[in-house]
Amino acid sequence: MMNRRRFLQRVGSAAAAATTFPYLVSSSALGQAGNVAAGERIVMASIGLGTQGTGLLRAFLGHKDVQVVAVCDVYESQRQKAKDLVDQRYGNKDCATYNDFREVCARRDIDAVVVATPDHWHVLASLEAARNGKDMYTEKALGLAVAWDKTLQEACHRYGTVFQWGTQQRSDRNFRFACELVRNGRIGKLHTILVGVPHDFPVPNQPVQPVPPGLDYDLWLGPAPWAPYTYQRCRPWTKEESYSNWYHISDYCLGGIGGYWGVHHVDIAQWGHGTDDSGPVEIEGSAVFPQDGLADCAISWKVTHRYADGVTMVYMDNKQHKQGVTFQGTQGWVHVSRQGIWAEPESLLKSAIGPDEIHLIESKGHQRDFLDAVRTRGRTICPIDVAVRTDTICHLTDICTRLGRKLHWDPQQEDFVNDPEASRMLCRPMRSPWHL
Repeated sequence: MMNRRRFLQRVGSAAAAATTFPYLVSSSALGQAGNVAAGERIVMASIGLGTQGTGLLRAFLGHKDVQVVAVCDVYESQRQKAKDLVDQRYGNKDCATYNDFREVCARRDIDAVVVATPDHWHVLASLEAARNGKDMYTEKALGLAVAWDKTLQEACHRYGTVFQWGTQQRSDRNFRFACELVRNGRIGKLHTILVGVPHDFPVPNQPVQPVPPGLDYDLWLGPAPWAPYTYQRCRPWTKEESYSNWYHISDYCLGGIGGYWGVHHVDIAQWGHGTDDSGPVEIEGSAVFPQDGLADCAISWKVTHRYADGVTMVYMDNKQHKQGVTFQGTQGWVHVSRQGIWAEPESLLKSAIGPDEIHLIESKGHQRDFLDAVRTRGRTICPIDVAVRTDTICHLTDICTRLGRKLHWDPQQEDFVNDPEASRMLCRPMRSPWHL
């Protein structure tokens, strides 16, 4: 709920006190001059303040019906930069800083949180938020195991959590239009989907280093296995050094297959196929992995997912197929990526979706879509059920390549068929004392 009641109580108390001394309520607090009244704002906090987290913080600060009151990161320098950003936006020094996300989630005045930590923290931080009654905008990927994803899914349903996944391509016109063309049969009968995403990189072994001041390294590791500190293991993503190396280490991320790129295009493949509530029945393929160094995520892969309706999705790195999603049908094709949209026949791009045809959800913007759902208690464009299905396909890809054999999947039971070894890989232990 919004904090209108608490706001009105404070204003009421102040009004009573005005009998002894003057008390002025600013026009901005009352919602005048184009502002949103304080009691009607969505009170938010940001957890994880690297490049992505800071970008999201800036985005939410741009909405007048949002009030950011707290920032959290295990790096002191990052949370201080974020605090300065918030304080500058509001012209005060009120933004609180936290090292531990549990303290943020325990605050009763916070309505929603943004979770933009490294991937191995997404589920635990989101679970803590849900169990404390917070709505959440959680970055992709979801969890490091399907069992983690399912636990968060159950919690979101139990607590009525509004959940938005950070797969923002669903809020982009080109991606939506490409999927509508496919769903409405403009390319004929869909038979093949080609998905290409950036591959991973090997990371050389690094010398052990002392943990620098201002970093809670034990909390950074959290549920991941203990490992000695080295700067390259957990350095933040910076413009100077591109993606963080932890993206390529399976203790913290699934790599390109799932974490920093894969879920984006797999999500669009699912949307265009109309299988948001399902998945493949057979998975087969292979991958190349680094032979040494810190990184152990696939540096190249090609995996075929076959669906019960006969559609085949071939998921691979962008050395084998250009980045983006290509839908192939009996009468044409459409390819979409962040660079644009192309089709054959080209005239498809000028066609209009009729009033009686399938119209997919149109978002006003990924953050705005989340905020509107928080207010209405409605469904976001990328809710938890969609997130789990897309994330699961990335896990199926990773498990298939690591086992090196064909796998059979039951999308209704969400488990492998008669394959205990593969089923055990749907879960992953956590370092004590962390648990789901």
